[in-house]
Amino acid sequence: MANAPKTTSPAQQESGNSGNLFASLAIVICFIVGYLIWQYVMGNPSNFVDGNPENQPLPGNYGGMVYHAGVIVPVLIGLFLMVFVFSIERFIVIGKASGTGNVGNFVRKVQSLLKTGNIDSAIAECDKQKGSVANVIKAGLLKYKDVEANPGLDAEKSALAIQKEIEETTALEMPMLEKNLNVLATLVSIGTLTGLLGTVTGMIKAFSALATGGAPDSAKLANGISEALINTATGIACSTFAIVFYNILTAKIDKLTYSIDEAGFSIVQTYAANHK
Repeated sequence: MANAPKTTSPAQQESGNSGNLFASLAIVICFIVGYLIWQYVMGNPSNFVDGNPENQPLPGNYGGMVYHAGVIVPVLIGLFLMVFVFSIERFIVIGKASGTGNVGNFVRKVQSLLKTGNIDSAIAECDKQKGSVANVIKAGLLKYKDVEANPGLDAEKSALAIQKEIEETTALEMPMLEKNLNVLATLVSIGTLTGLLGTVTGMIKAFSALATGGAPDSAKLANGISEALINTATGIACSTFAIVFYNILTAKIDKLTYSIDEAGFSIVQTYAANHK
């Protein structure tokens, strides 16, 4: 009998919808919080001469300097917050996907149980472990039991059926792990480009101070250069953190994928060895 094509379960669809809602809300909230930090923390009157945000920042006051770096700063702060929000969210999701125990130990235990032919105990281990890795391995083990219950089936076709079951379950589980990573990947470029935009606007202000008739306005020149440098530094920092977190997260996902492949290969090979 042909297997019916797998479809996403209502729980997976609900999880996907909640993930999209989280991403949309997180982006909006981060930009709002970024603006509030810029306006009310960096722009606090206590950061400026005579308590007036229009005046120069107090000597050595970096909050006031950042406030005077222009309207690109709140956007950069919002992007910076997004890097941490989405990174923490992915760490939590990937942690849940790993399950309750060490993934490597779990895979080795399943392999050991497979060698002794104790499929039911291996399935019980999957129920204890939980998470995406355990879900995929459990699907392969259940298919193993299913084909075992039909000894008249061709051994090669049965092994392929087990492998297909593992691949289909993996295809349903893995996108949930990679969700929102594209946001981090985008922030790598967006952070740098937004910082560059702030650099350009700052340099425009600096050169406009030089272009005035007579002696150049030293205050405006300093503010323009300061704006350019602050935006550059913030944009580079945003992109740097995004790259670091993105690489850490993709390495964790690759490790889970390798564990799934290793366990899946063991299941198929065990079945093939027992039905030569």
